[in-house]
Amino acid sequence: MKFSEQWLREWVNPAISTGELSEQLSMAGLEVDDVAAVAEEFTGVVVGEVVECGQHPDADKLQVTKINIGDEVLLDIVCGAPNCRVGIKVAVAIVGAVLPGNFKIKKAKLRGQPSLGMLCSFSELGMGDDHSGILELPSDAPIGADLRDYLQLDDNSIDVDLTPNRADCLGMKGIAREVGVLNQLDVTEPDIQAVAVTIDDARSITLAAPEACPRYLGRIIKGIDLSRPSPLWMQERLRRSGTRSIDAVVDVTNYVLLELGHPMHAFDNHKLSGDVVVRMALEGEKLTLLDESEVSLRANTLVIADTQKALAMAGIFGGLDSGVTAATTDIFLESAFFAPDAIMGKARQYGLHTDASHRYERGVDPSLQFQAMERATQLLIDAVGGKVGPIIEAKDEKYLPNPRSITLRAARLRHVLGIDIAADRVTDILNRLGLDVTSIQGAWEVIAPLYRFDMNIEEDLIEEVARVYGYNNIPNQAPIASLQIRQSSESKTSTSRFKDVLVDQGFHEAITYSFIDPKKQSLMFPDVEGLVLPHPISAEMSVMRVSLLPGLLLALSYNQKRQQSNIKLFETGLRFTLDPTEKSGVQQQEMIAGVMSGNVANEHWTIPSVALDFFDIKAVAEELIGLGIANQDIEFKAEKHTAFHPGQCAGIYKGHKCIGFVGAIHPKLEKGLGLSGKTFAFELELVSISSRTMPWIKAISKFPVNRRDIAVTVQDNVDTGNILKCIEKLGVNDLIDLNLFDVYKGKGIESGFKSLALSIWLQNSERTLEDADIQKSVDIVVKALEVNFSASLRD
Repeated sequence: MKFSEQWLREWVNPAISTGELSEQLSMAGLEVDDVAAVAEEFTGVVVGEVVECGQHPDADKLQVTKINIGDEVLLDIVCGAPNCRVGIKVAVAIVGAVLPGNFKIKKAKLRGQPSLGMLCSFSELGMGDDHSGILELPSDAPIGADLRDYLQLDDNSIDVDLTPNRADCLGMKGIAREVGVLNQLDVTEPDIQAVAVTIDDARSITLAAPEACPRYLGRIIKGIDLSRPSPLWMQERLRRSGTRSIDAVVDVTNYVLLELGHPMHAFDNHKLSGDVVVRMALEGEKLTLLDESEVSLRANTLVIADTQKALAMAGIFGGLDSGVTAATTDIFLESAFFAPDAIMGKARQYGLHTDASHRYERGVDPSLQFQAMERATQLLIDAVGGKVGPIIEAKDEKYLPNPRSITLRAARLRHVLGIDIAADRVTDILNRLGLDVTSIQGAWEVIAPLYRFDMNIEEDLIEEVARVYGYNNIPNQAPIASLQIRQSSESKTSTSRFKDVLVDQGFHEAITYSFIDPKKQSLMFPDVEGLVLPHPISAEMSVMRVSLLPGLLLALSYNQKRQQSNIKLFETGLRFTLDPTEKSGVQQQEMIAGVMSGNVANEHWTIPSVALDFFDIKAVAEELIGLGIANQDIEFKAEKHTAFHPGQCAGIYKGHKCIGFVGAIHPKLEKGLGLSGKTFAFELELVSISSRTMPWIKAISKFPVNRRDIAVTVQDNVDTGNILKCIEKLGVNDLIDLNLFDVYKGKGIESGFKSLALSIWLQNSERTLEDADIQKSVDIVVKALEVNFSASLRD
């Protein structure tokens, strides 16, 4: 919000400097970004009148003028501006004047004609970039007056950066109210009276979407003369607020926007057909905007329409076909309240951002529409004349915001701020903020004003009291706290431990967005419904992720496209799945996932080039699982998954629960995700692998370890993991370790079979095992394998 300091001081004028005012606003939460002079320094420029203007005898583009600067003094000045003509009042830099850039005006001759001064444009006075012609002043400007004094150019433009909750300060009315509160001064608002109705012309208004627009006002004004410019004082206030003057109608609506914080719009009344209808757009409905771009409207967009077509995007942008032009004589002026939820995010859907949408999506005072309409009407009549019709209102009380009642307890205020503030000071602060306050025993009952959409709970009022009272006035007190060692369970593996293991294996941690492109996610998880965001940053980031893998794979693809061949990435974070059993309807699960592609090792002359395979990624998953739960509690089962290669995918089970997947990414996804070459991935539920069984201390056996190797043949389709689990569960006495050290197929092995070489380690803690004991244990193993897997012992 940018505004003129002089304009503000007409509303409320505290006895403080510009710097103090800026500091005061910033400390109250309205951060001042910039303070800039509205015009550069210059001297010796006065108001003059062109009394003669003729063609230069020796130059086609120059004119010879006589300028009256008062006291019967006429100056001969040569001017090249195309808008110089007899009778206008102009800015005259007389001989001896100093213009911006230390440019001094001296007596001169231009093509043989004397020139005793200079007629100045906006740019030459450091008041803007317009150098198309000389500055034209109002006809009642006093001749000979100093221009700086006449235009009150000893002024500053103050630029305030507002947080999204302070929409009430997006107008001079709100800024002045804040300054009044901070300095305990009354605010002088402009006297806005109802304009007398002189004609009966009106249009009926229908609210077809009252939940989005519960109040809409319209008024017809006929016979305006747009050849008349806006008054200079209005143009100056707009310029000092960062807004360019266009024509009287646009200038007036912009002025009301800056003054009251209420957007308005004007339609050419002759271009409207029948009644005005406030409705939702038809899907695909076309509208050409004022900037001549055409948009295809979506069904969630509120529009202003007549009986035949859409006229404007409500609260966002007007339409070209119904816009006001230089030929317009009759206008239909609107003043409406649009619900913030109906406007929020809609402008961004079309790549737009306007002053109106900026205010409406944050919240406009729902009681300000009549005041804005009357103010705009009076300013228009004063500027361009016209006949005024009645205000037609359409409203639905059901959807209009209701005042909110909040209780502020003195004890709670004292507890949060840590200081005592006098009750009468608190009451004064709340009253000056526009709240309806009733003091009760030890508390205040407050009715929040409708323009403060951010006041809902007691803490909001405490914040208001604190910032107005002044954060600098609250004494600094060091907090007192006792340090305690945080309790942590040794049986729980921390997330950082999992991360460290992956980093040690050459992985890099990635952090991706929790919301992703729905098209990319549906490629991998077509059967899983994602949570759609109501107001996404963009269409490519509109769905909450149901897995960490899509984001990781896109990050991997991003690196591959930048000539990285060996990539290992991992991430920990939440996935979001719809779950009706949850109170919020969404289940959030903390996951750990990793992706890898390329070779086992970087290129080196001593290391052969070996591509990553399924067992490499499986080993990573097993390493992570081994940090927590015992590996024997986990089972890898061959499964099918939409994101993984059908022949290289395993579900990871803890008991009967699937806690993750590991495998190669499905080849059909490589193009859609932009992957190059074979990619492997895993994803695990962190909570399921974080708890571990603590080790127990026992004496080391002093008796020898005995190893026996056996080789058995089984059918190819027998899972080796099941064989190992079978042996572990046999309860063989003294079994301390088991290892598969060879798998063989080929000569001597029947087709369709494989040979598995197993080492069995036996040890007793109390005695040396005899051969008979060892052989008995081996026989138990061989027998079990024969019964359960039809295995046979190789000779």
